[in-house]
Amino acid sequence: MKNLIVAKFGGTSVATFEAMSRCAEIISNEPNIRVVCVSAQSGVTNRLVRLTKADVTLDERAQLISEIKEIEYAIVDALGRPEWVCLALNNLLNELTAVANSENLVGSMQLKDQIQSYGEQMSSLLFAEVMRQKSVHAVNFDIRQVLKTDDNYGKAQPNIEQTRLQAEKLIAPELEATVFITQGFIGSDDQGQTTTLGRGGSDYSAALIAEALHAQTLQIWTDVTGIYTTDPRLTQAARPIPEISFDEAAEMATFGAKILHPATLIPAVRSGVGVFVGSSREPDVGGTWILNKVENKPPYRAIALRQDQTLVTLKSPNMLLASGFLAKVFAILAEYKISIDLVTTSEISVALTIDSPTNSTVTGLNQVVLDKLAEFCEVKVEEGLSLVAVIGNHLQANSGVGGKLLTALENFNLRMICQGASAHNFCFLTRAQDAGKVVEHLHEALFDAI
Repeated sequence: MKNLIVAKFGGTSVATFEAMSRCAEIISNEPNIRVVCVSAQSGVTNRLVRLTKADVTLDERAQLISEIKEIEYAIVDALGRPEWVCLALNNLLNELTAVANSENLVGSMQLKDQIQSYGEQMSSLLFAEVMRQKSVHAVNFDIRQVLKTDDNYGKAQPNIEQTRLQAEKLIAPELEATVFITQGFIGSDDQGQTTTLGRGGSDYSAALIAEALHAQTLQIWTDVTGIYTTDPRLTQAARPIPEISFDEAAEMATFGAKILHPATLIPAVRSGVGVFVGSSREPDVGGTWILNKVENKPPYRAIALRQDQTLVTLKSPNMLLASGFLAKVFAILAEYKISIDLVTTSEISVALTIDSPTNSTVTGLNQVVLDKLAEFCEVKVEEGLSLVAVIGNHLQANSGVGGKLLTALENFNLRMICQGASAHNFCFLTRAQDAGKVVEHLHEALFDAI
């Protein structure tokens, strides 16, 4: 289909019947939107994650399921309680309850993925009915038939070729006549078991489907009117960015800008799909286009903040004039699937940062890892830190950039500074309690004078 648009709506955009109705209007007004990926309703995923924890009591489990049911049925009530929708929703809630009560849940990543998939499944079920009641020929499509992954539960990797073949077989032939309402975040492995793509995976899912169907545009609808120079919650001076390059947006996403998931841009860059980010609350206000090439490339584009950072310093005299030390370090981290962000080295030490999100399902830094590292070096761990990244263009080539940044930060304690690995970022760590003030102060120094 020519000019195909794949649209993704986030959790706040589908949180209520009223919110879903606004999204339905966007789709109704744009006939080229033929595939819609939805997140779980706002608040549902957090409750589903909580259900998978070992310390959940029977009473709390029942309360969490009751709260999820209340969120879903508030939308069903507004739809007039269609009998078939109630039946389908009850089936999903009964399945959820059964899995949540499984004795094997806590120790099974596969069951945890299954639990977390129900939010998207219920969301797409209800949203498809919203579309049908607006006289749109829409179907609730199970994306697990198309989005194929490996069995790395919690952070599954997609099979690009298999996903393309399934999309061309099951979705492409019906695009002219049907709007496909489907789920973000989830897929299935070769055995048909449900998998999830990790935090923020709904964006990634939508980008993968856009790539598989050779879409012209991927629209990502949130509760914010595009990408801003920084998080508007940190400073009222934050301003929207009309267009931004893929490289800049990828840096922003990687370093904490919550408007996008870092992996979202990979399929888009790979296939040349244009990405538009806008607000489902104010679709006519405009938003941000993410493009391969942009006309304006300022030295400073935005400031991103990533909280919950851990700094690990590894020290050993054996590093001096020796080879293989870093290889041993990274082999251990790779074994436990620990992702590293920033790295700095000296003659006898290396410092690195690890992201430690609260609800991560990926293995984090634990005592086993620390003990293995301690076998051949001194290990120091610092928590309570935040990572601030200044995103721009040719930062290493513009004279005075480093000096301007450091001058603006002279009243703050910086724990670690990294520049040079990328032409698009200047990064540093600061104490978590100072992070908001640091971003606000930097934004004033770099952007308010423009």
